[in-house]
Amino acid sequence: MKTALQFVRSVIFIIVMYVGMIVIAFGAMPWVMLNKENAYKVIKFYTNFNRRAAAAICGLRSEIRGPIPEGEVIIASKHQSFFDILLISSVVPRPKFIMKKELTHMPIIGFYGRAIGCVAVDRGKRGAAVKQMVQEVQAGRTAPAQLIIFPQGTRVAAGAFKPYKIGTGVLYKETGQSVVPTATNVGVFWKRHGVMRWPGLAVIEFLPPIQPGLEITEFMARLENDVETASDSLMAEAGFQGPPDA
Repeated sequence: MKTALQFVRSVIFIIVMYVGMIVIAFGAMPWVMLNKENAYKVIKFYTNFNRRAAAAICGLRSEIRGPIPEGEVIIASKHQSFFDILLISSVVPRPKFIMKKELTHMPIIGFYGRAIGCVAVDRGKRGAAVKQMVQEVQAGRTAPAQLIIFPQGTRVAAGAFKPYKIGTGVLYKETGQSVVPTATNVGVFWKRHGVMRWPGLAVIEFLPPIQPGLEITEFMARLENDVETASDSLMAEAGFQGPPDA
């Protein structure tokens, strides 16, 4: 009975989330067209709306730990579900993502992605994609932002492991920017697939930044250790046990 009730709550939340996206995003488009800076305010409003809705409807509360990154930095985050994107975007001042080129053609995501300067890459051409990321990140330094990248390249289920891609190391080396490792446990409550949204405390934790100057191999080893260790700790705190949700 409890599971059935949680399923109903999850469905209601999903409806609220997507209806809210349509209403808020389309309603605010003229305002954003007047000034692209307004896109950040719309994103903050929408992401915090979803945090409150998840807590009220599903019992899924959320918390941000660690100093919130500001200025021109790279945020290298564990990615377990859409919820970690919402949580990070709800607090950093000027979020900007590495995103698949195909997403730029979507009515809402594409519009707001272009407005905040997201970096679109063709993931089918790995070497060219990394080079493009570096060029576009460097070209965007006139507008300081927090570039959010997922080092494993995709969503990874709680408890599962996927190798870290070298692209984050290349960005770190070529841009000379600090990288903020970021851990999470959101996949315990909001799986990468499926409808269920379980009650609990989802956490995003911003860890101490990795300063410029390391060699790429040393940087990648430290980034992986920092993110995986902290994420494992957050998942254990959330009571996660058992096999990953593959």
